[in-house]
Amino acid sequence: MAQTMSATNRVDVGRFPDRSRREANTEIPRAGGRISVGSADDERPQRAPDGTQAGSLSGTANVSCAALATARRRPAKMRVLFVTEDDPLYVIQFFNVFFDIYPRDKIEICGLTIGRPFHEPLRKTLRRMLGFYGPWGTFRQGLRFVSAKLRARSIESLAVAADVPLVAARSVNQPDYLDQVRTIAPDMIVSVAAPEVFKAQLLGLPPLGCINIHSGRLPAYRGMMPTFWQMLRGERAITITVHYMAEKLDAGDVLATQSFAIRQSDSLDRVIRETKREAARLVVGVLRDLREGKAAARPPAMERSEYFSFPKREDVRAFRQRGHRLL
Repeated sequence: MAQTMSATNRVDVGRFPDRSRREANTEIPRAGGRISVGSADDERPQRAPDGTQAGSLSGTANVSCAALATARRRPAKMRVLFVTEDDPLYVIQFFNVFFDIYPRDKIEICGLTIGRPFHEPLRKTLRRMLGFYGPWGTFRQGLRFVSAKLRARSIESLAVAADVPLVAARSVNQPDYLDQVRTIAPDMIVSVAAPEVFKAQLLGLPPLGCINIHSGRLPAYRGMMPTFWQMLRGERAITITVHYMAEKLDAGDVLATQSFAIRQSDSLDRVIRETKREAARLVVGVLRDLREGKAAARPPAMERSEYFSFPKREDVRAFRQRGHRLL
């Protein structure tokens, strides 16, 4: 990925609090136990629901004990670090919606890491695209990609506009990146098409764990390109799944799902774009529930698990024979 970040938007690790100074003031259920959410890491005064500062009486307004108790129980903003890939066509749709609608009084985006698609050299990605789209489809996608770049439409540009700090990484599993995460001290890491597998050290850093958005029903559609495989197999709807991440891919407990209807003759392009947008809305709800202690995770039935790799040319032919299009 590009290692140069906007000067006004590069992450300054000195801005972030040391996790050891943060106090727990609420509990959120998670598979395997209950997790404490850090309280505010500064000395900002709490406020009661009526706006009066907790712990003091302002000339004419008296604060009830119940209001004070409510204010003190109210958790701080949930600090979220995103890890994603540089995709100005599809993944950007998620951030277009998320940056617009997430509740800034409840969620703080404390960082965004953007990696190379598939975390592989450009030559290998190009061969992969040629095998999938064919020469004409690859040319069309290339034009769209170049057009987006010329218009400066990228996830990075959206982050700069939203004042979200960018956190560079050669690999999210390397010690230097793990040190940055410790300094930033997120409550949770959210993977949005992250191009790397998260290893145990990274998974264990945020106190609320790591969650992933998967465009397929789990564990039936684990692996790559779940939207393609669901359409190929004749599913009537895509199942968008938000789940905890585990060392085994796409095997963590499920937090929420949402269906997105597939038309009888549809395009993969349309379905991926729209499901990314719907996923953003679903994640906002999940993060709210996690912050408020309302989320309930359920383990996937791994005996019904199936794992898919990147489609081959014969899979693409079968996809088209079903009446669907790639673009």
